[in-house]
Amino acid sequence: MNKSSIKDLLQIAISPIGTTMYVWGGGWNEADLAAGPEAMRKGLSPSWEKFASMQDATYDYHQFRHQIHDGLDCSGFVGWVVYNTFHTENEEKNYVFRASRQAEHFSNMGFGTYYLAHQVTDYKAGDIMSSTCGCCSHVWIVVGSCLDGSIVLVHSSPPGVQLCGTVTPDGKKNSQAYRLAKKYMKKINRDWYRKYPNVSRDIRYLSHYAQMRWFIGWDGVLTDYEGYREMHADQILKDLIR
Repeated sequence: MNKSSIKDLLQIAISPIGTTMYVWGGGWNEADLAAGPEAMRKGLSPSWEKFASMQDATYDYHQFRHQIHDGLDCSGFVGWVVYNTFHTENEEKNYVFRASRQAEHFSNMGFGTYYLAHQVTDYKAGDIMSSTCGCCSHVWIVVGSCLDGSIVLVHSSPPGVQLCGTVTPDGKKNSQAYRLAKKYMKKINRDWYRKYPNVSRDIRYLSHYAQMRWFIGWDGVLTDYEGYREMHADQILKDLIR
């Protein structure tokens, strides 16, 4: 297992933005039990970009459920990111689990510390966040927090892999994270943003998710020489997306 960094993980996570649609079951195998071949490959799948190039602003993921080779769902995306962070070639290693359990599974694999939703007190770059309630089933990766308490995140969520910004803890939509997500989505792929401009996420993202925080350092699984976990989202994005 290579000793990659938090920055490496986030660079991998943003690489499918603008070229990968959200597909229910994407990244899973045919039996819907574990990672499929796309989630255990190095780099982006050409089939993702081909499928995305055929879509327009009316994209409705319900029409493409279980076209598992054409895109990624939330847990398939996170599993693919972790695979590409740790591995240098295509192998048989599974990091795709149900969204509500993915953070806990990673902790059980020795990757980091697991916190239940009510134990989460802050958000740092690279944190894996899994829903733990019945009203939603989702998993996402923290890019960074903002001074107003909002969070920039990267995830696969309809219509596809994208940066999003949460509201503030008191519910203000025009948060720092929302403005950052808009700015950098335009910078990464302006055409994608024109088609799919909704990059706001609601207050449940700040209350309904358990957390896995990576072990870092010489005895951890990742490094953080760049100091991303001590930076705010604006500093991280400025360095990450030039």
